[in-house]
Amino acid sequence: MALKGDRNVLETDISFFINETAEKGQLACISTAGSGAAMDNSSALATVVAEASGGIPLGVILNDVVNIDQTRQHINWQKDEVQQGGKCTILMKGTVVTDQISGTAPTKGQIAYVADAGKVSADQDGTALAVGRFLSIQDADGFAKVAVNLP
Repeated sequence: MALKGDRNVLETDISFFINETAEKGQLACISTAGSGAAMDNSSALATVVAEASGGIPLGVILNDVVNIDQTRQHINWQKDEVQQGGKCTILMKGTVVTDQISGTAPTKGQIAYVADAGKVSADQDGTALAVGRFLSIQDADGFAKVAVNLP
C-alpha cells in the first residue's frame, strides 16, 4: 500500500499515458509531451523517474498501474487499477498520506522534492524540483502527509 485514504484532492490531470507499472503514491514526471490539449495523443507520456535530477514533476499517481493479461483476468476496479499503457489519474494539487518517501526522515514544514524511483524526499538531490511540503513527520509505518502544489 502506498497511499492511505486520508487525502484532499483539489486538482487532477488525466491527459498522460503511462507505459510502465507504478504504485499509488509514487511521483510521475513528464517523459514526453503531446501537442495542444493532448487528451488522446499517445506521445503525452508520464514516467516514474529512476533518478531525480532532471525530472519534471507532474504529481502523485492515484491509480495502481499494472501489467496483466486481460484475456485471463480483468482490471480490479475496486483497487483502482489501470492497465499499463493507459491513462492514470495524477494529483497536481492537494494532500496525500504516502509511504513513498526516501532519504532522511522529514520534519513538518520541510519542502518535499522529487527523489529517485518516484519517491518524495526532504533532501534535494542535485537539481531535483520541489513538489510541495511535508505536513507531518513519518509514523511508525513510514507514512507522512504531503501537500502537493504543482503549477
